[in-house]
Amino acid sequence: MNPDGRAGLRAVLFDRDGTVVHDVPYNGDPQQVRLVDGAVEVFARLRSTGLRTGIVTNQSGVGRGFITREQADAVTAEVVRQIGGVDVVRTCPHTPTDACRCRKPAPGLVLDAAAALGLRPDEVAVVGDSPTDAEAAEAAGARSVLVPGPQAADLTAALDLLLNPVLANPVLANPLAAG
Repeated sequence: MNPDGRAGLRAVLFDRDGTVVHDVPYNGDPQQVRLVDGAVEVFARLRSTGLRTGIVTNQSGVGRGFITREQADAVTAEVVRQIGGVDVVRTCPHTPTDACRCRKPAPGLVLDAAAALGLRPDEVAVVGDSPTDAEAAEAAGARSVLVPGPQAADLTAALDLLLNPVLANPVLANPLAAG
């Protein structure tokens, strides 16, 4: 366990839509990006603690032809700009029927982001708004927190939970393992 009680946590990866920003289905317009309350402060706090950050996002609108990859990336770039930067971004452009390795709940996005950061998956946490985010984390061997959820009402509460030493217990660290 780290001296500050983070239980080996070295990075936090966030789902994009519904977690860091208000969800706009198949958003291809950066001007529609609206951060959720507390997002800027949470990312600033993470940076101040030395934890790495990232975005891992399913963007099936690309695979469905509703938006282009360039539009999806422009929206993500605007999110990253508004939150003050991240260390890694991974995007899955596939549809649920593509059976790819990256689309959450598959672990590919989490594994790829952890590898890009030079970390093991057990050194990473995923914060998301959907059970698929937690399932991807579990499949990768990472911990997870759902917001809003029984563990955390919002991003600030999720960060408080992740920085709490109780997360040394993997059952408490993963909402799927507890239920």
